[in-house]
Amino acid sequence: MADSFLFYNLSEAQMTFQDVMERLKRFVNQDPRSAYVLSVGTDSQVYREFTKFITAIHLHRTGKGAWGCLKNHDLARPIHSLREKISLETAFSQEMAAHILDGRFMELTDLLLPFADEGADLTFEVHLDIGRKGLTKELIQEMTGRITSMGIEAKIKPDSCTAFSYANRYTK
Repeated sequence: MADSFLFYNLSEAQMTFQDVMERLKRFVNQDPRSAYVLSVGTDSQVYREFTKFITAIHLHRTGKGAWGCLKNHDLARPIHSLREKISLETAFSQEMAAHILDGRFMELTDLLLPFADEGADLTFEVHLDIGRKGLTKELIQEMTGRITSMGIEAKIKPDSCTAFSYANRYTK
């Protein structure tokens, strides 16, 4: 993955994708008997001269905390089409999900496998910033279809907090 593929959170900056995967594995190793939800989501904000996209990776240890990080993508023009904006958000999330699935997801599941009988579990989801209310409802089938065709569960509002809450907080 290119060096420009850099991530950050409140504790660290300039993390490579490999650094992120190491942090995720470290987080899982702290409590390998827990259930986890790994999610990816993207949100965006249109400004006068550009559009800012934030893709979030979020690993939730169900009921016991989380670890996450963010990646910025800036488009040098404002996007005026809702379909284009949501389509690009979905594409950025798909790209990140593909990188995770490219052998990296199995590294995480391998850590939990010995503890499967003790409650260990890992679910992978892509969170989309669309929902049944508002203008995005007409995009649900198209965007969720793009995710489910990858073999990943797609979540929409109100169940897509990685996109509409975590990533959204950093687009402003």
